[in-house]
Amino acid sequence: MKPGFKLAKDIYWVGKIDNREVPFHRLLLSKGTTYNAYLLKTGKPTIVDTVDMAFGREFAEAVTELIDPLDIQYIIVNHTEPDHSGGLAALASKATNATIVCTEIAVPEIQQMYKLQHRNFLVIKDGDQLDIGGKTLLFKETPYLHTEETMITYCIEDKILFPCDIFSTHVAVEHLFADEAGFDITEDFIGYYQAIIHPHRRYVRTLIEAVADLDIEMIAPSHGFAIRHDIAKFIDLYASMSTETNEDKKVAIVYATLKNNTKKMANILKDCFLENQIKVELWDVDKADETEILNSIASADAVFVGSSTKYADMTGKLEDLLQQMQKMNLEGKLAAAFGSYGWSGEAIEVVQDYLNGTNMKVQSTSDVIKSTGMTHVEFPVRIRFSPTEDEKVKKIKNAAEFVSDLLLSVI
Repeated sequence: MKPGFKLAKDIYWVGKIDNREVPFHRLLLSKGTTYNAYLLKTGKPTIVDTVDMAFGREFAEAVTELIDPLDIQYIIVNHTEPDHSGGLAALASKATNATIVCTEIAVPEIQQMYKLQHRNFLVIKDGDQLDIGGKTLLFKETPYLHTEETMITYCIEDKILFPCDIFSTHVAVEHLFADEAGFDITEDFIGYYQAIIHPHRRYVRTLIEAVADLDIEMIAPSHGFAIRHDIAKFIDLYASMSTETNEDKKVAIVYATLKNNTKKMANILKDCFLENQIKVELWDVDKADETEILNSIASADAVFVGSSTKYADMTGKLEDLLQQMQKMNLEGKLAAAFGSYGWSGEAIEVVQDYLNGTNMKVQSTSDVIKSTGMTHVEFPVRIRFSPTEDEKVKKIKNAAEFVSDLLLSVI
């Protein structure tokens, strides 16, 4: 398959087949992958997504063989990750008249990544439409699938969905359409979901809502096969794999507080878990019986431990409790540290050290980034002074929602 393959009237594949064993997200893609990009040769010619930056020049040259790049009016960037936007710099240098179409969050990312501060941008909001001369594109924001700036593009007249990473497969395709693959792609489809999308399971709900009212006759993603049959089946797979477990889950939240700021954090965590139908037992270590707290921890699925900082250390009876926890078998439980501070905040790190001395799975920012690419979730959860501002509350909720998703996952 070569660039110029026709999907529909005036719509052409201009991507790159990568049949190597491709290192990707700390995985090795044994079947390779395909970087799908699309040319809509309309009255206002439009490119939807590009290819990996390693193939940027090749991509720009392939597009140039199909259309004068000066005629290109729009370049749509559904997702800024370089395996999708990587060909943008090479193409933009030729398509100097093109406006870059993306979400607001994506603009500074694209400007910085590809030195395109001087270019025109069209900022998209959820539900916006764009007339590209004979075809109309509808945009839906799908944040965190799998990064915050992600959106999907739908061609109304042709009923084609361009969802970028969503509904993809990591296969170096010989034939673009799944029904011409010669095998059932379902296993590869599920494997891609589990590796890339499932850590963002909460946000699949936004996707399902976004496509519910769309009449989709073809899904043309940015990796692997395009799907034109059994579309409902593949959308339903995302819906079913992102559902929550029906098993009862419980979180134990234990804290020591000086001026009630850490207590306020504990209550924000509690409320967020309750909103996710997760049971919570909340304990002030200086007011509750230690045995009762330890029993609560032993029966919990996740444990949050927080402390205020006083003279670079934890407060109250918390250290005694943490020492007891290190003697317990807590295997299989999730754990996280949190706390408020004024000047320094060492106590939160000390709590983290104690938790790392147990056999629980302790959450850390490093692990979150490496496993999901998310940068808005931080562990330990550190708040300076009172958690009253919206930004501070959101930071606490992000942590609770992340752990909620881990607890409720059916996969």
